[in-house]
Amino acid sequence: MQLEESLLQKYAQVMVHYALNNGQGINKGDTVFLVGQEVTKGLFLAIAREIYRAGGNLISNYLPDNVREQSLVRFLLQEGTDEQVGFFAKPYWQGIVDATDHILFIVSEPDVHYLEGIPASRISRMNSARAPYMKMRELKEQAGKLSWTLCLYGTQSMADEAGLSLEEYWQQIIEACYLREEDPVSRWKQVQQEIEAIKNQLDALQIERLHLKGDDVDLTLQIGPNRKWLSGGGKNIPSFEIFTSPDWRGTNGTIRFNQPLYYSGKRIAGISLRFENGVVVAASATENEEALQEMIAQENADKVGEFSLTDKRHSKITRFMATTLYDENMGGTFGNTHIALGNAYKDTFPGDLAAVTEEEWAQMGYNSCPKVHTDIISTSDRTVTARLRNGTERVIYQDGQFRLD
Repeated sequence: MQLEESLLQKYAQVMVHYALNNGQGINKGDTVFLVGQEVTKGLFLAIAREIYRAGGNLISNYLPDNVREQSLVRFLLQEGTDEQVGFFAKPYWQGIVDATDHILFIVSEPDVHYLEGIPASRISRMNSARAPYMKMRELKEQAGKLSWTLCLYGTQSMADEAGLSLEEYWQQIIEACYLREEDPVSRWKQVQQEIEAIKNQLDALQIERLHLKGDDVDLTLQIGPNRKWLSGGGKNIPSFEIFTSPDWRGTNGTIRFNQPLYYSGKRIAGISLRFENGVVVAASATENEEALQEMIAQENADKVGEFSLTDKRHSKITRFMATTLYDENMGGTFGNTHIALGNAYKDTFPGDLAAVTEEEWAQMGYNSCPKVHTDIISTSDRTVTARLRNGTERVIYQDGQFRLD
């Protein structure tokens, strides 16, 4: 499918003039690390040109498509030694982080199942090798010197996985990103202001803990002190979610997820989790449970790093898209709830991130897991009740939307 040049141009403008720099757009002289596969060429070039037009600099990471017959990643996992699979070029990646002000990933899967048949342990070894890179990024981001964002480029394989035609798939992207509007950048800034207003109301409530109740969930999460709520603010396009990083130690109960998880090239469906005192003590899946267990077995990946809600009034996403970036922002009938196992977002701390030590993060219950941050999504009906620090309780989310008035 050939996307209209005008839509590609608007998409690029949203990413460069809104998404990067935490919703502010890049400044003249900023350097952007742009990552995308061959299939994204049209959008990749449009974004690269827009970066240059804005006075920015570009570091390009243009990759061959990951399709089963020619994927270098699959070849490495099948044929490489353990040392090769676990190889990490630290000086190179440190240099990229040092030289970069912003990172922009174009998410795309030319072949959704390109890692089918590869043992989960091999994939985990490869992913674990990149943990130092994620830590480098996290430290620079905490210092306020790095921003990142994601956007989606649809493929036939992704559309097939979602049960949509490629045209229907792209229609969801176009609508969700406001690409048919005359000025999509201004529209995004308006939507962000509306979401920020809800976020500020949540902060003002001073929530101690949340209770999620529905047919497939009975779960308590402790928000904990020294927390604030965040919205996308340019991180992820589209992003309608409002989220925080709970104190992982106060998670108890059960939750089932009606949306599949795509992790390391595998589809994991029918996920159920049970928590006791913050730790996953039982986990199952009806499809690819081995991959779920392999993920959770990694250090601190059995603890919650994020809790998020999406208000259906903001999101134009109405169809399952078979990719976390969109499915975690679905509007539909009941909005969505998702939790992430693994690393916490430390920018939910309301103070100076750079002044907090690793010991202090741990004392506050911010989960540390550089290897994993995996969002798992449910779009089923649930009611969220907040217990406030003053001892009162109130429903804050019902029927897919916030109830804060």
